[in-house]
Parts: sequence; structure tokens; C-alpha cells
Amino acid sequence: MTLSEFTVPPMAARHQEDSVIHAERTKIAPPPLYKVLLLNDDYTPMEFVIHVLERFFQMHREQATTVMLKVHNEGAGLAGIYPHDVAETKVHQVRDFARNHQHPLQCVMEENQ
Repeated sequence: MTLSEFTVPPMAARHQEDSVIHAERTKIAPPPLYKVLLLNDDYTPMEFVIHVLERFFQMHREQATTVMLKVHNEGAGLAGIYPHDVAETKVHQVRDFARNHQHPLQCVMEENQ
């Protein structure tokens, strides 16, 4: 018997003992997404903020500098948008990294509207 001789019924209908089972497709809403924001302070060096954006948010230097300037000039800057668990992990990573380097940099998350 060759592979071409095998036939598989489509996923939506499978035959089982003379009856047909129909699979129902339900739409599942995507999980809510969360913004991860860096907050301005008067003590964390700009270069450190750029380093955080490059290391934890995989930004290239130019993009990280743009976000850092937004943090500096507007008080907060968007580092990324992620599902809840990823956003929460990134917030903890940034806070721990800043604390370990003795900087008061704050990172928060809020639901993306």
C-alpha cells in the first residue's frame, strides 16, 4: 500500500460507526495585551535606560534612544506590548536589574486599551 492510497476524512467531519461527527469551530478572543512602560526619574542615567531597552526589549540603539528621550521628556515611554505573563516578567526583570545596579528606574504595566 502506498501513501497515495490512504485517504483521511476532513477535520470537520469524521465517520465513526455510520454516524458523522461535526467539529464546531468557536472563536476565542485573543488574550488582553499589556503595555510595558518605563518611568522617568531624576537619577537613572540615560545610558542605563538605553541599555535596558536594548537588553530586555531587543531594541536597536536608535529605537532605544528614541524611547529613552520620550521617557526623559514626557515622563514615560512605551517599551513594548505583550500578553500579561510576558509583560509581568519583563517588569520584574527590569526592576531587578535596575535595583541590582543601584538605579531607581521604575517599570510598570497597564492594560492596552
